[in-house]
Amino acid sequence: MAEIQGYAALDAKNPLAPYRFQRREPSDHDVQIDILFCGVCHSDLHTARNEWNNTLYPSVPGHEIVGRVTAVGSGVTRFKVGDVAGVGCLVDSCRSCASCREGLEQYCETGFTGTYNGSAFGGSENTYGGYSERIVVDEAFVLRISHTDNLAAVAPLLCAGITTYSPLRQWGVKAGHKVGVVGLGGLGHMAVKIANAMGAHVVLFTTSESKKDDARRLGASEVVLSKNPAEMAPHHNSFDFILNTVAAPHDLDAYLALLKRDATMTLVGAPATPHPSPNIFNLIFKRRRLAGSLIGGIAETQEMLDFCAEHQIVSDIEMIAMGDINQAYERMLKSDVKYRFVIDMATLKD
Repeated sequence: MAEIQGYAALDAKNPLAPYRFQRREPSDHDVQIDILFCGVCHSDLHTARNEWNNTLYPSVPGHEIVGRVTAVGSGVTRFKVGDVAGVGCLVDSCRSCASCREGLEQYCETGFTGTYNGSAFGGSENTYGGYSERIVVDEAFVLRISHTDNLAAVAPLLCAGITTYSPLRQWGVKAGHKVGVVGLGGLGHMAVKIANAMGAHVVLFTTSESKKDDARRLGASEVVLSKNPAEMAPHHNSFDFILNTVAAPHDLDAYLALLKRDATMTLVGAPATPHPSPNIFNLIFKRRRLAGSLIGGIAETQEMLDFCAEHQIVSDIEMIAMGDINQAYERMLKSDVKYRFVIDMATLKD
């Protein structure tokens, strides 16, 4: 075992603080990664403050990890010392259920092991995430990073990127489709970039007039103020797919009415309290579908990283020092970031 420096929530009420803990040494199939950058996800905040009522303390958050391989086990074949590698939201699963056999480890039927707070999802012990100097992960759950620069901005792809890429792929978005993206935050800005790179006509829905220019810069062809019925009305019955990234309860009917017959709106935002129940007739009369999606499996996450490297897609980020994490959480609650915080883990030494 090796002693590691990190940052942890020790309980739900107090700020995150420096914390030392033990990491295992690499076994035959493990990859050891010195962490260079770690993105800050809203899930980190939910977990640190036990807002989902499942946190195991102490909790070391962080599941958007980019780093450099510093050791590999004797059985490792896909990575070598010096490689740049990534770790996303999961570090293990049962590997034998139907979902795992299909490469959908995020839907593991006995519960995947999260990169942090792991045993709440089926692991045998609490796992500690990327707010730390090093991580050791089984090779099967490590990702290749082929971006050659701006590695800090690659980190959020490991969660925000795959969370939006996966439903766009699952529901068959392709060139010429009219795709709506609801919300322009950490998830929404990635959805706009990826859908645009897939060749879709992207329409961004926002409640904020001030986001119109930025949405167009990111790749939206149109921007609609969702509070304005006159802007919403021309889009009724016209969308092939809508990806709703908003993590606050809101009226879903306004968007369901925009879908074509047989089209789908998929939810990826996770509000703390439920959305108002949608009007069933909005679904029945056009055979529309309301769906959900959870991150992505390892193979699809690798596909997403390769797609983003090919299309030169990274996240728009603001770099912070490790010691600024508590302030970043408060700013994140106010949506005061464009569009993802990333921690420079070199500052952990400070």
